[in-house]
Amino acid sequence: MDILAIESSCDDTAVAIVRDGREVLASEVFSQTKRHEIFGGVVPEVASRCHLEAIAGLAKVTLEESGLKKENLSAVAVTYAPGLIGSLLVGVSFAKGISLALDLPLIAVHHLKSHVAANYISNKNLKPPFICLIASGGHTNIVEVKSYTEMRTIGKTRDDAAGETFDKAARCMGVAYPGGVHIDKLAQKGDEDAFEFPIPNVKDSAYDFSFSGLKTSVINKIHTLKQKNIDIPLEDICASLRKSIVSYMVNNLTEAAKQLHYKKIAIAGGVSANSLLRRELRRICDKSGWELFLPDLKFCSDNAAMVGSQGYYEFTCGGNTSGLDLNAYAGMSLN
Repeated sequence: MDILAIESSCDDTAVAIVRDGREVLASEVFSQTKRHEIFGGVVPEVASRCHLEAIAGLAKVTLEESGLKKENLSAVAVTYAPGLIGSLLVGVSFAKGISLALDLPLIAVHHLKSHVAANYISNKNLKPPFICLIASGGHTNIVEVKSYTEMRTIGKTRDDAAGETFDKAARCMGVAYPGGVHIDKLAQKGDEDAFEFPIPNVKDSAYDFSFSGLKTSVINKIHTLKQKNIDIPLEDICASLRKSIVSYMVNNLTEAAKQLHYKKIAIAGGVSANSLLRRELRRICDKSGWELFLPDLKFCSDNAAMVGSQGYYEFTCGGNTSGLDLNAYAGMSLN
């Protein structure tokens, strides 16, 4: 089954063709980073206009790369929630047009589910059930993956996400956007014990996160150094911040795994590319005798291959298809 998949939930336009949920025949991503870096973050109106400019041409290139003809396609899958509403609407509208023109089933895919599915592409033998940390600019969730289509959120951020914390701290330090990637690189040369940033506990939920206090603490430290005309030790601050965020996520994830008796651990989302996060989880899983599943770096950030993978399982395992009245939604929980 060859699925044409479309992803446009934020600032990257992506199109892919995925066979049977695991094999990527073609995958293209048009990055808007250069358009947004001057603002220090994504501007929703700019993002949606860029999607409009790129999506048709990108779909044509992806189809040519796959070696297939449009008549060979089996279905079209598209991210419909959550995300920036203007960006989502571009992808959903384009997918509906293809569905109507080629008489193909239309499969609506939840963005967080598709991030989990990136692991199916990178790890051919991975099957549910398992537990997964989804960490990105907009989300930090611990998810119990019961089946290919059924997932339960057992922990989530109450305010800021891990990736958002990286990005806002980076902007305050004058580090280029996107902040998470550059902070990870700078941190490798810094002293992670140079600064102590708070790791809060959410009293009424053992696995929930709260990053707002951590973010504020970092920004206040930077402002204090600037006011005192002290050179900002970028590498040390980046290393200390990275240590705090990674320790927080790893602790909650491993505690959840122990309590729920999971021995298969996965991570997903843009922050899953963080080198310290990967290293710490490998160490803990090796020590505990757990299996660790990591997505390839190219499938950590937003892409359409993961949408095609999840779309396959939505269609074959759940029989989930949508009509041409499919809408986009800025917010939608997993359960």
